[in-house]
Amino acid sequence: MKITTIDKSRLTELENFDADRACFACGPDNPIGLQMKFYGNEKTVFSWLKVPRQLCGWRSLLHGGVISTILDEVMSWTAHHMIRKLILTRSITIDFLHPLYVETEIRAEGWISRLNSEREAILEAHLIDTTENICAKAKGSFALLTPKIARRLGVLDESIIRRFEQVLE
Repeated sequence: MKITTIDKSRLTELENFDADRACFACGPDNPIGLQMKFYGNEKTVFSWLKVPRQLCGWRSLLHGGVISTILDEVMSWTAHHMIRKLILTRSITIDFLHPLYVETEIRAEGWISRLNSEREAILEAHLIDTTENICAKAKGSFALLTPKIARRLGVLDESIIRRFEQVLE
């Protein structure tokens, strides 16, 4: 399946509210991480990245665990910025459709499939190669947390919760 190219100049860059900036997927200060940046419009969150060779599986194939991480991250950012909630991943189903390769540009796209309640959302994501083929797709269930609930559960660092409140509330 092929899809159309996205005009990045028509998207808004999304702000990272992770105060320690060390997340493996999106942390800009993590020297061994993916350092994903995100952009969005009213319906979709996007990220473009090239995965370094040290994260390959066989030969130059992108490792399935890294593919899973990218899909989880784009769905998470979609929930943060479109639903405006902190999240925890409950489950993800991934279909690997075509090979992805390290050191080549890929595009990740995430969107809301449905809001089941104010506490749960279903999100979807695709990874697309340079020939516009959907190479992996995911569907995930995410717990939606208010800052108050995140504090009560003790699942996130206070600095992340405070930054989230500054940026998105």
